[in-house]
Formats: sequence, structure tokens, C-alpha cells
Amino acid sequence: MRKDGLECSVLLMLLLLILSARSIFAHCEIPCGIYDDSMRIDMLAEHITTIEKSMMMIVELSQQKEVNHNQLVRWVTNKENHAQYLQDIVCQYFMTQRIKPTEEEDGDHYITYVKQLTLLHQMLFYAMKAKQTTDLTNVKQLRSLLEEFRTIYFGSEHK
Repeated sequence: MRKDGLECSVLLMLLLLILSARSIFAHCEIPCGIYDDSMRIDMLAEHITTIEKSMMMIVELSQQKEVNHNQLVRWVTNKENHAQYLQDIVCQYFMTQRIKPTEEEDGDHYITYVKQLTLLHQMLFYAMKAKQTTDLTNVKQLRSLLEEFRTIYFGSEHK
């Protein structure tokens, strides 16, 4: 094989690795049985904290005499990205893979199911509001909803 052909092959392999790298980090939708619900809840809490920090930095940078627009844009982008990450975990992990549909006839299981869906939907809503504003009440709501979801998902005995 010529040197040009080898370089082309190496570049092609690197390109394929880069393009497939995103899927390496995503949790699959096949029934693999590898779930870490506690970790996902902790990740949601971390995203909420990051959103809060971003909001505070946006407000702080906006009030400076000479606004550093580059930093301001970076904090706005960070806030929106972490709100999106939160929404992705809620939808892709919990609503798609972990919360199983339950029939109304299942009594208490159905009540739990509806409560979990309601809490997750409210989290999606307040994550959207967090994207739109720097109002820290949205962060407070997200934290409260996450703790309520943690309790109903794992049970009150889980800490």
C-alpha cells in the first residue's frame, strides 16, 4: 500500500471514530439492564447547580461597567446547554426507559406512575423556563421537584 493510501485509511478510521464517539456516551435503548438511577438523579442535581451558577454569573457580568460579552455569551450558552442536558436525561432516560406505563386498574402503581410523569413533566417545564430567564425561582422549583421525584421514585426510605 502506498503512503498516500495508508494516510487516507488512517484519516478515514479517525473520522469514523470521531463520528461514532457521541454514541459511545449515550445510554442505549436496548434492554441492556445497565442502569444507574441514583447516578442519573445526581447528574440532574449537578445540572441544576450549574444552571444556578450560570444564572448568577450572567447577572453579575451584565451589571459590570464594561460588560465582557464573550464571557456573558459563554455563561448563557452554558445555562442553556445544562438545561437541555437535564431535559435529555428526563426524557431519554427516565420517561423512555425507566418509567413503565401502568394501567389505571393497577391502583397504587398507577397513582405512582402518574405522579412520576407529572413531576418529570414539571421538571421539563422549569428547565425550559430556566433557558428563557435568569430567575432563580426556576432553579428552586427544579431542586424541589427533583427531591420529590427522588422520594417517589426510590421510596421514602432511600436517602
